[in-house]
This record gives sequence, structure tokens and C-alpha cells, in this order.
Amino acid sequence: MRLQFSLLLLLLLLPVAAASAQGGIHRCLGANGIPVFTDRVCTDVNAAPLLPPPATVAAPPAVTTATPPAVLCAADLAHLKQAVIDAFADRSPNRLAGLMLWNGDGQQAVVADIRVYNQLMAHPLIGVSVTGAADDDAEPDDAPGPSPAGSAGNAPAHGAALLVQTESEDGSGGTGQTRFDVVHHAGCLWLRPGE
Repeated sequence: MRLQFSLLLLLLLLPVAAASAQGGIHRCLGANGIPVFTDRVCTDVNAAPLLPPPATVAAPPAVTTATPPAVLCAADLAHLKQAVIDAFADRSPNRLAGLMLWNGDGQQAVVADIRVYNQLMAHPLIGVSVTGAADDDAEPDDAPGPSPAGSAGNAPAHGAALLVQTESEDGSGGTGQTRFDVVHHAGCLWLRPGE
């Protein structure tokens, strides 16, 4: 009985040993260009070994001059000015619209303004300057307290405005200028279309 059990065990283990000795399935490329999968060596079936595709290693990120992330809350005039420059560099009217204070504006007015910004960005940016502030790096008074009467928290930051200069639409080489009032609201600086 022991001999029969040993013989049966040997017969069961023989296929496992044979499979591990051969190394599993081989991927080959047949003479006609069709892939062949076999448990034999590729040369035994008149085929060339087909190496598995090399493991892809994530390449280091390419060095690009991508624009910085959009500003969600400009802390001072310098940040707001740079955010406008970045929006023009990215040619993104939506990014410029993200710097606007839209309180009370209806959807149609906002969409119309974004269309105007799209047309504005069709022309190369010449420069962005700050006017009406003590200097270009002036910061608004961020002291908490009541807003001036009637302003609902949307008072211009020290009367500051950003002037965006672009090439003119007529192709004459002249410049066009768009004014945006700078508004202090909820601890951030925002743009409002100039009047």
C-alpha cells in the first residue's frame, strides 16, 4: 500500500516539476510575424524570442515654462498685477475672470465680460501698471472694521487701479488701454471693470 501511495504521489508531482524546469510560457514571434505562445523554447518551434516590453519607468518631469497656478486671493497689488500678467501669458480669459469680483453681476453680464477679456487677450500684452496707489507695491489697509458707507465691502483699495496695455486692434502699432479698479473685499484684492 505504501508503494502504491508513493508511486501515485510521484506521478502527481511529475508535471509540476516538468513545468518548473521549462520556465513557463515563452513568447515568440513566428516566421510569418504572428506571435506564438508555447511551453517550449522559441527555437524549437521555428520562432524568434519576443522579449516582454521593458518596464516603463516614470520619466522625470520635463522642465517647462508652465505658468504658475492661478491666484485665488491676491494679498497685495504686486500679486494681483502678476496674476494679470500670468493670465495673459496663459491666454486665459477665464483666469483673468477669476480675479474679478462678480458680486451682483448677472450671468449674462459675466459672460459678456469674459468675451471682452477673450478679445483683449487676442492682442499681445505690453504692460500692466498700477495707478492711484502710493507706489506700485502699496498694499491696501487690511484692518478689520466696517466698510465705508454704501460700499458693501467693495471699496477701491486706496483708489488703486490696474492699467492693462495691449497692442491696438487696428494693427497700427499703437496701444490700447483697459482699466480695472482694484477692490478690497474679504481680505483679498479683486478687479472690477473700470468705468
